Amino acid sequence: MTTKLTSKSSNTSKMELEGLKTRVKKIIQLLKRAYPDAKCSLNHSNAFELLIATILSAQCTDERVNIVTADLFRKYRKPQDYLKVPASELQSDIRTTGFFRNKTKSIQGTAKMLTEQYAGRVPETIEELLDLPGVARKTANVVLGNAFGVTSGIVVDTHVTRLSRRLALTKQKHPEKIENDLVEIVDRKDWVIFSHLLIAHGRKTCKARTPLCAECVIEKYCPSSYLKTGVIPGR
Repeated sequence: MTTKLTSKSSNTSKMELEGLKTRVKKIIQLLKRAYPDAKCSLNHSNAFELLIATILSAQCTDERVNIVTADLFRKYRKPQDYLKVPASELQSDIRTTGFFRNKTKSIQGTAKMLTEQYAGRVPETIEELLDLPGVARKTANVVLGNAFGVTSGIVVDTHVTRLSRRLALTKQKHPEKIENDLVEIVDRKDWVIFSHLLIAHGRKTCKARTPLCAECVIEKYCPSSYLKTGVIPGR
């Protein structure tokens, strides 16, 4: 079952929407200069590896996922390989990413579906990806945008959530609702890079507990800056 994105314009005036679009363009320009090498931080060599890595990244840092997949991707090279081992073995291989039982179920379920329905290939539409076990919009958008260059939506993780709210690009808290708002104001050609830029900036400057507003390249466009409010912005 798929989910259709809804428009923000019903709750936002045309003038406000155009103002947001202009501000976002300036924010993106500055972030592109600050982070010219921003890209997906999950190591992968093909769409299937990225799919597995993204499933593993739930409630886990990309750094930890990359440590685990360094060995995992040597052991398991195609969907069928994940079906040749008992669940307990795969659980052991991915244990340090957390929630390893649920992730094992998702990985083996996805591997089975890819093998039986797609001849071992990762599908290239969001509708088909969302039918895979353990794959939600974030994972589907990551795979489509970074493996296939398909702009299906905007990836919303904890960094994108935090920065989008601090920048007053959305008031929403749920990832899908945040994405609904962002796709209305970010040019489609920037949908993929936008997430990478916010993630890079969130890690380096706009941190959850101690945002470095005085060092922020987009501070003048941020209404939540403590330089303006005198209050540390919320997470």
